[in-house]
Amino acid sequence: MPWTIGTLWVCALLAQSLWPISSEAANPDVLKPRVPQDQIVEARSWQNPFSSSPETIAQGKKIFEGKAFCVTCHGRDGKGLGKIPGLVGKLPRNFTDTAWQAARTDGELFWILKNGSPGTDMAPFIPLVLTENEAWHVLLYVRSFGKQ
Repeated sequence: MPWTIGTLWVCALLAQSLWPISSEAANPDVLKPRVPQDQIVEARSWQNPFSSSPETIAQGKKIFEGKAFCVTCHGRDGKGLGKIPGLVGKLPRNFTDTAWQAARTDGELFWILKNGSPGTDMAPFIPLVLTENEAWHVLLYVRSFGKQ
């Protein structure tokens, strides 16, 4: 069977979607802390008061895809390639990037939900959109992307 350009293109797209390594992982900027130096020790000390379970992750998913509208930018698959009208800065974070997941504590991620992420288009969500408890549930769901 001869390979056509279309067949090769489909194979390339399929391989790219199945490739487990994020192209972001090679970018050292992704691993730089977003929390200011004078606040990072405190932020890293914050612990998620909820344990990870199928129920708490499901709650987080519901908020991620609904009220918090995280899915708009981060996508249903968490890869950060959602449709972003008027995107000015960098692409939204890829939550499936295991190097990024390992580099961030839950407290740092909570700080970002509360204060936004300097140098990106990520705006603050607590308390404008989410309660603190809802934010912790979203973070449980975000962490589940790194375990897939």
